Amino acid sequence: MVAALLTLCHSGGAASQEPRIYIEPEFGPRVYTGDEDTRLGHANLLAGNYGLAEQYFRRAVEATHQNGPAWIGLAAAYDRLARFDLADRAYWHAIRLTGENYIVLNNRGYSYLLRGDVRRARRLLERAWQLAPGDPTIANNLTVLESGQGYFFNLWP
Repeated sequence: MVAALLTLCHSGGAASQEPRIYIEPEFGPRVYTGDEDTRLGHANLLAGNYGLAEQYFRRAVEATHQNGPAWIGLAAAYDRLARFDLADRAYWHAIRLTGENYIVLNNRGYSYLLRGDVRRARRLLERAWQLAPGDPTIANNLTVLESGQGYFFNLWP
C-alpha cells in the first residue's frame, strides 16, 4: 500500500485519491559521480525502503553536491521518514540547484500535506499547477488536499 503512494514523473491514468510525490525528475542527461547511488535511492524509495533510499541519496549528494535529482530524492526520503527538518534542508539545496520547478513545488506541497499544513500545501501545489497545468500527479495531490484526506493516510512505515 505504501509503495503505491509513489509515482514516477510520467505516470498517467485516473487519480488515485492518494497523495503522490515525484521521484524521477526531468533534468536532462547530466552524469554525476553518485548516479548509481541516485538510481539505487530511487529504486528503494519506490520499494518503500525509505531508510535505504535516504542512505543512497545521501551518498550521492556527498559524492557530488551539485546533483539536483539526488537532493530531491533525499528530501522525499526524509519526508517519508517524517524527518521534515532534514527534508526542508534538502529542498533548499535542490531549489538552489534546479530552481523552483513544478517537481520541487509538488514535492514540497506533498511534504506540507504530510505535516497537515493545508495552507502551505495548497499554495505550493497551486504554484506547481501553474507551471505544469494538467499534470496528473499535481492534480491528484490537489484533489486529496481539497478532500481533506491527505494527512489521514498512514504514510509512514
